[in-house]
Amino acid sequence: MDIAEFLRPESWLSRTAGPRYVQLRRRLEAGIEDGILAPNSSLPPEREIAEITDLSRVTVRKAIQELVREGTVEQRQGSGSFVREPVTRVEQSLSHLTSFTEDMQRRGLETTSKWLERGLFMPSPEEVIGLGLAAGEQVARIYRLREAGGRPMALERAALPLDILPNPTAVTTSLYELLEQSGTRPIRAVQKISAINLEAEEAGLLGVAEGTAGLRIQRTSYLQSGRVAELTRSIYRGDAYDFVAELRLTH
Repeated sequence: MDIAEFLRPESWLSRTAGPRYVQLRRRLEAGIEDGILAPNSSLPPEREIAEITDLSRVTVRKAIQELVREGTVEQRQGSGSFVREPVTRVEQSLSHLTSFTEDMQRRGLETTSKWLERGLFMPSPEEVIGLGLAAGEQVARIYRLREAGGRPMALERAALPLDILPNPTAVTTSLYELLEQSGTRPIRAVQKISAINLEAEEAGLLGVAEGTAGLRIQRTSYLQSGRVAELTRSIYRGDAYDFVAELRLTH
């Protein structure tokens, strides 16, 4: 069945089945699930869908925008709307303090990084307080796009005192692997996870549409002595990650 036949309204459009844009969105979702619209294939233009379904272009546009917000469809500048490749979701435990590289290696995925910032900087007020820095002391910062299996997964920004990370350019793959070699790898951390909608710059780096759901993770990591070793601010693709925590009854 071709997409034009699939979208003919006689078999699915009803006056009693809710808003028309919702019905159209569901029909397009069904076409994607059934393989009528394959991954990376383009949706017909809005004008063509409107003619086939006898719906207004405003209704068609609203249905497609819903699919974009869900992450099912992406809009490419000057090219139209395309069905996105399904993303394999990754489960990450909240019970163990591991690095991105270690997490992905356990799943058999090769990791790569694209450096966005790496060097010594004057600290922000948050970094001065959080890391317990002295007046005028610099901070080591690394900021990178983390990829696994060739797919953008997360934006990770870390700040550390210079006596823990004196040379940020020495970080090539795993930060924690480098810290373990010097005996300064954190042993515990406190994390705060928030749901966000990705802004344009973040979405572009992660390869998703602006406004797509994401996860912001703020982590403070500690050494055995209790000293703060690292402040990490990360943004993860919401369609690629599930964070899992084991809970136990305490008496």
